[in-house]
Amino acid sequence: MVDDEPLARRLMRSMLSELDNVELVAECRNGREAIAAVQGLAPDLLLLDIKMPGMTGFDVVRELQADIMPMVIFCTAYQRYALDAFDLHAVDYLLKPVDEVRLERAVARAWQRAEPDEETQNKSPLIGAIDEIAHKVASRGASNRIPQVPHESINDGGKLAIKDHDGTILVGIDDIEWIDAAGDYMCIHVGSETHIMRSTLKSLMSRFDPEKFKRIHRSTIVNLDRIVKATPLQKGEYMLDLDCGEKLKVSRNYRQEVKLFLDAN
Repeated sequence: MVDDEPLARRLMRSMLSELDNVELVAECRNGREAIAAVQGLAPDLLLLDIKMPGMTGFDVVRELQADIMPMVIFCTAYQRYALDAFDLHAVDYLLKPVDEVRLERAVARAWQRAEPDEETQNKSPLIGAIDEIAHKVASRGASNRIPQVPHESINDGGKLAIKDHDGTILVGIDDIEWIDAAGDYMCIHVGSETHIMRSTLKSLMSRFDPEKFKRIHRSTIVNLDRIVKATPLQKGEYMLDLDCGEKLKVSRNYRQEVKLFLDAN
């Protein structure tokens, strides 16, 4: 875990202690400590802040060698880096204050992605993307303003039009498995791909079929047709298994919507 803020490290440490499949092997206050820790411990996963004194999180990734490159989850208070983080093939991008459910989901996604030599295979696109991102970040200067992105839309063919770097991607609505939020950006999960668009969950929900797409958490929408199993948990929560292999937790505030769907089927 890498963060220059003591409070942020303490909160993250507390949340990680609740996860059965996580062992926190090092806490680092800056980029140099992070590089030394990764070189000495070779961790599987790096929880990495982006904006830190001396070295940014992007600098840390650039400095690490391919053979010891862990998977990366970026954790930051700056939502303007969201698109950059996903361009880096990061496992996930968490906005501070980090939500416990989002953290658990991000870690689960990391373990799903973990395969032999995958870190090495992803190092080249990671480094190439960093050089481009460094230029973009520098050109933004100190401004916190998020650049405006043309509004995406749903066309007559039942597809979601998502603006990409090279044009527009048309994603079939029925093909969408689930959606989660990273600040003002939505992560649209379709098969093995994740498409990023600027919107809000409320706006997306108003454009989807309310009988098919339901919110299961304040930052998550699921396509009900993709659910293959629902397991009751403690405190009235559910764990959903999707046909893509993803596992999503239903929070108590949204359990009634899922319960009605399950009772009807």
